[in-house]
Amino acid sequence: MKVKANSIDINYEIEGSGPWLTMSHSLACNLHMWDPQMAVLTKKFKVLRYDTRGHGQSSAPDGEYTLDQLADDVKGLLDALKVKQTHWAGLSMGGMIGQAFALKYPGVFQSMVLADTTSRRPPDAAKMWGERIQNAQQKGMDALVESTLGRWFTEPYRNSHKDVMARIGNDIRRTPVAGFVGCCQAISRVDYLDRLKEIKCPVLVMVGEQDHGTPPDAARAIHQNLKGSELKIIPSAAHLSNIEQAQVFNEAMIGFLDRASKRS
Repeated sequence: MKVKANSIDINYEIEGSGPWLTMSHSLACNLHMWDPQMAVLTKKFKVLRYDTRGHGQSSAPDGEYTLDQLADDVKGLLDALKVKQTHWAGLSMGGMIGQAFALKYPGVFQSMVLADTTSRRPPDAAKMWGERIQNAQQKGMDALVESTLGRWFTEPYRNSHKDVMARIGNDIRRTPVAGFVGCCQAISRVDYLDRLKEIKCPVLVMVGEQDHGTPPDAARAIHQNLKGSELKIIPSAAHLSNIEQAQVFNEAMIGFLDRASKRS
């Protein structure tokens, strides 16, 4: 289904019943990144998944995007669906969008799961993202598939799950270049670490132990700056920890959401 919000078409799906839970995916993925979580979550929550601007079946306008704009997209989607309050789960870029939203629209999120994400760009961010942007623009998304899968999953998992590599590889390939570039420009400027203390809802920070893109140190920094937050480091997982270690991820997430729901 689609709604027009913040001047774009946003593709979304709703499944399950219970309190609202909104889920936001990684760069170069789409709402189906969360498939391994759905069977568990939809038993307890009304789960709203959506394709971020520039991804999946949502609009992919040319030009630079900002995290503020991506948060405004979420606000437009929630308003269109008359969602006043929701729990939030965001991985990587989705975690950054969640932080932007929580700071801009306090009181909407009842809790947040921030997985494999960061609150502050590394010193080499401009160079690193610039190179990926250039690759995508000059060679197309296909040129990014192998290196991206190499960062997102551990080598043993890649070798033993060729079907998953093919599926996620196709998601990367199908991401519009304009959407990838726009979102790269947004996330290359993430800088919320010093403001995290403004976020008052319960937060679970999760990260794959072998995530080199948004490493455990980045998760620890978020945890240390968010009073009362919980931290879960997932063994034998890299960046897409929700896929590589789905059972561990799901158990940690459900346990946290149960606690957060009781508090709210």
